[in-house]
Amino acid sequence: MNLIKFNRQPMLADFFNDFEKLYAPFQNEGFVPSANIKETEKNFEIQLAVPGMKKDDFKINLENNVLTISSEMEEEKKEENKNFTRREFTYGSFSRSFTLPKIVETEQIKASYENGILHIELPKKEEAKISKQIAIA
Repeated sequence: MNLIKFNRQPMLADFFNDFEKLYAPFQNEGFVPSANIKETEKNFEIQLAVPGMKKDDFKINLENNVLTISSEMEEEKKEENKNFTRREFTYGSFSRSFTLPKIVETEQIKASYENGILHIELPKKEEAKISKQIAIA
């Protein structure tokens, strides 16, 4: 049996596909930002990793105890020179939904965006914060 070494030369299209996957995640279909969910005694916290965006890019809706975070991004860059014109378009969107427990005080939900992380604070209702010691009989 003879072994033949296959030496495929990388194509320019391969380079652009790899580059796009690494540096333009919003252009890939199915992009879903990573989420961390944390529970404390007083609240729940959701953190979404969405770097490179502005706070105005997000829509946060609450309907029937389902919190939906979404974004649609459209950007055009144009560079003109004496010998060429370059235009780049970026489009993308995502949506994440979370069913909230009934102990969340929906009127007190707060959101902020800092350093590429969207923070959402979901305070618990007062009756949910009460803790007591139960004696064993």
